Amino acid sequence: MSERAPQSRSAETSVETLLEALPYIREFHGRTVVIKYGGAAMREEELREAFATDVVLLKYVGLNPVIVHGGGPEITHYMERLNLEVKFHEGLRVSDSETVEVAKMVLRGKLNSEIVQRLNRHGQPAVGLSGEDGALFQVAPVANAEQVGFVGTVERVDVDVLNHIAVDYIPVIASSASDGNGQSYNVNADEAAGKVAAALGAHKAIFLTDVEGWLADPADESSLVSRATVPEVKQALEGIDGGMRPKLQACVDSISGGAQSAHIIDGRKPHSLLLELFTDAGIGTMVTP
Repeated sequence: MSERAPQSRSAETSVETLLEALPYIREFHGRTVVIKYGGAAMREEELREAFATDVVLLKYVGLNPVIVHGGGPEITHYMERLNLEVKFHEGLRVSDSETVEVAKMVLRGKLNSEIVQRLNRHGQPAVGLSGEDGALFQVAPVANAEQVGFVGTVERVDVDVLNHIAVDYIPVIASSASDGNGQSYNVNADEAAGKVAAALGAHKAIFLTDVEGWLADPADESSLVSRATVPEVKQALEGIDGGMRPKLQACVDSISGGAQSAHIIDGRKPHSLLLELFTDAGIGTMVTP
């Protein structure tokens, strides 16, 4: 009996985990979950594999995952190889015409294709899109275009395109788009994910990042804000700089537009997506109306 005890405990733990997940699977069945994919989860092979298996599992148990991705580090890498200047302003990449062309090449030609291939390999068919496909995004220059150049803000999302695709496939959306005159723009992936979640009335919008969540003090990981309301986030936004600002703004956008909740979670942890969705503890920061 003693030789089997470790296996029995392992099996018991697995059963308990499944039972813990069951009510969440039941609650989320048929619901749409928009996932902003980025950071370490896109860079490290182990995390890329974990993310793909998580998303495929979501589809298998009856959720409708929609992925929106950026690719900041990869864009920076290729810009540096081409001796192009890399600059940011208020969390947005300063984008001249050359920067936009590099971003399109990386986002659509490389990263989007790799994500689709990985999901296909794990057993669920995926379809790659950008904001230009099916006129998915209607964009306009951001308010501070004089400082950041060709950076666009999403004014409208054509949900018909996504609804048709999401019935049978996992949509994978690259955060680039062009306006009615054919001018291409960089689009912040956090903003794009928030606007997609709002337009779809998603059950959840989830943002993968490289920190525990929203930290009240960015230098202190113990200052995690585990739960906040939209009014609380709005009040805090003016005092927040860097990459967390567009994520929190995207949480506000998603919920204000119709999503039920938004989550900022640590993509450096394998299977963080499943931990947030299917366990009682959850991780990261949850934003509610």
